[in-house]
Amino acid sequence: MKLKTLALTTALGASLGLGAAIEAAKAQDSLYVPLLTYRTGAFAGSGIQIANGMHDYLEMLNQRDGGIGGVKIAIEECETGYDTKKGVECYEATKSKGPLVHNPYSTGITLQLIPKAQVDKVPVLSMAYGLSAAADGSKFPWVFNPPVTYWDGASAIIKYIAEKEGGLDKLKGKKIGFIFLDAGYGREPIPLLTQFATQYGFELVQYPVPAAEMQNQSSQWLNVRRDRPDYMIMWGWGAMNPTAVKEAAKVRYPMDKFIGIWWSGGEDDARPAGEDAIGYRTLNFNGVGASFPVIADIKKHVIAKSLTQTKPETVGENLYNRGVLNSVLIAEAIATAQKLTGKKVVNAEDVRLGFENINLDAARIKALGLDGFTNPIKLSCDDHSGGHEVYMQKWDGKTWVMDGKWYAPMKDVVRPMLTAAAADYATKNNVPARTEACK
Repeated sequence: MKLKTLALTTALGASLGLGAAIEAAKAQDSLYVPLLTYRTGAFAGSGIQIANGMHDYLEMLNQRDGGIGGVKIAIEECETGYDTKKGVECYEATKSKGPLVHNPYSTGITLQLIPKAQVDKVPVLSMAYGLSAAADGSKFPWVFNPPVTYWDGASAIIKYIAEKEGGLDKLKGKKIGFIFLDAGYGREPIPLLTQFATQYGFELVQYPVPAAEMQNQSSQWLNVRRDRPDYMIMWGWGAMNPTAVKEAAKVRYPMDKFIGIWWSGGEDDARPAGEDAIGYRTLNFNGVGASFPVIADIKKHVIAKSLTQTKPETVGENLYNRGVLNSVLIAEAIATAQKLTGKKVVNAEDVRLGFENINLDAARIKALGLDGFTNPIKLSCDDHSGGHEVYMQKWDGKTWVMDGKWYAPMKDVVRPMLTAAAADYATKNNVPARTEACK
C-alpha cells in the first residue's frame, strides 16, 4: 500500500517520502495526524475536496502558527479508495506510528474501526457520519461524531418537510421516497425513518442504489415516476449524487421536494444538471464560500505557496469547507488536550480527553476565523455529537444559497433512540463498561 505524505514544513517543501516525513516528525516531536482519504475511484469527485480541505487547514496551522501550541503537525494521507478493506489496512499501517486520531471518512470503515479504537486507545473522528449511536459517550468513549449524527439529519429533514406541510400531523398519508447508496452509509438512517413512518403515519418507499450501479439509476427513477412520492430524500455520495439529480430532472420530479443529506450537497453534485437542478436542496452545517477569515489564511499560507493539491478555484466550495471543519475539530481536540494536560506533545489518550471537552463557543469560533462558518459545537462525556443545528441550502443554478435559518434536529425524539441503540450495540457486541475518567 502506498502511503503519501503531504506538506510538513516549509523547509521540507510541498511533499516528502514517507520515511523522511516520519523521521522528521519524530525529530521534531510532532503531532502525527494520518488522514484516510480517497482521491481515486467512483467517490473521488467528493473525496478529493474533503481531503484537500482537511490537509490545507492543518498545513495552514503549520505555516502560520508553527503547528498547534508550537508543535508541528505531521500530516500523512493513506489512499483507501472508499474501500473498507483498504481502509482497515490504512489503519493498521498507521497505528504503530503514534497517531493522535483516525479519520475513516467512510461509514463502512468506521464500523470496522469502532471495536479497534477501544483496544488500541486511539480516538476515531467520524464527523457527521458513521454509527449514529456512537454519540453516546458512555458506551463509545473512543468514537466521536460531531457536530450532528445521521439520525439527527434524518429528523431535521422530516422536520423540514413537516413545516412545509403545516405540522408533523400533516405527514399522515404522505408518501416519502428514500433513495440511498446501498451500503452501511446509506442504510444507517433507515431504522429512524422507519420508526418515524410508523409514528407519523407516512409511507416510506425505499430505492436502494448498488455501488456498482451509481451511474445507472434509470430503473430507480422510473419507479419514482410510477410511485409519485410527495418528497424524495437522498443519502448519496460520489458519482451517485449528480446521476440522481440528472435522473430526477429527466422524470420531471419537482426539485423543491428533492432533499439530500449534507453529503449530497457538493457543487459537482448539482452543477452537471445545469438549470434543471435549480431548487434542489440539501442539509448543511458549514459555511459555503471563500469569504471567511480562515479561508483567507489558507489562501495566504498554503495555496499561494503551492503547499497543496487544491485547485485554487475550488477553495471555498462546500465539501472543501467541510474538510476544513473536520480539521478544525482535530486541532481543537489537540489544543484542548494540551491545555488539560499541560503537555505540548500529547498522545492519543490525551486527545480523546480533548475531544470530549471541545467547546467551540461563539467567542472561540470568532477567534479561529470561523465567524458565520459554523454554529457552536460543545461535546461532553455523555454526548460525543452535540446535536448541532443545521440549515437547508438550495441550488440556484450556479452555487448553494441558504434557504431559511439554522434550526435544531428533533433531539428530544432522537436522543432516546440513540441511547437505546447504543445500549443494544454494547450488549450484542460485548462492549466493556466505560473506565475512562470524565473530566
